[in-house]
Amino acid sequence: MKLVVFGATGTVGRLVVEQALEAGHEVTAFTRNASGITQRHDRLRIVEGDVLDTGSVERAVTDQDAVLVALGDGRKGIVRAAGTRAIIEAMNRTGVKRLICQSTLGVGDSRPNLNFLWKHLLFGMLLRRAYADHVAQEAYVRASDLDWTIVRPSAFTDGPRTGNFRRGFPGDEPGLTLKIARADIADFMLEQLTDTTYLHQAPGISH
Repeated sequence: MKLVVFGATGTVGRLVVEQALEAGHEVTAFTRNASGITQRHDRLRIVEGDVLDTGSVERAVTDQDAVLVALGDGRKGIVRAAGTRAIIEAMNRTGVKRLICQSTLGVGDSRPNLNFLWKHLLFGMLLRRAYADHVAQEAYVRASDLDWTIVRPSAFTDGPRTGNFRRGFPGDEPGLTLKIARADIADFMLEQLTDTTYLHQAPGISH
């Protein structure tokens, strides 16, 4: 498939790019800073641009089979929703339908999955803007006419891809560690390219 990855230099996005190339896909990596992508491959195209600039986003999206969004903005809470809206608009203009968007566990009906620390201290205080940004991001995705899947990972950890984690669980799922390897997040996002189980759904993933 021909894929474009937004947030390609982020801690999850760079793994999406790496794993997509390993799987044989043609990958367009969209980034604010092309020098942040050191990998070179004959199936890798690097596009430098601002995700809030509709022109550069549309050029990256044109003729793609699917779009994967792994935008990060730390705790600022500015880029995720606005950038995703620009991507959706570009997809509408170019006729690209498949969208896989990384959000976070705790948004919407997954909020009961969080423990006290995440609900009240992290997302309630320290990461309040980032959480609100994800809420708005999901709203844009859900309101679109695209073939979307929202992926809601718990807290990121380092480590190898395992494939051994819980997915698509209910809000009252017991015993979650609220951690998952970035490599597993990337793997799950790429799985959605050929698996329609979670079409128009927002599965949580976590150990």
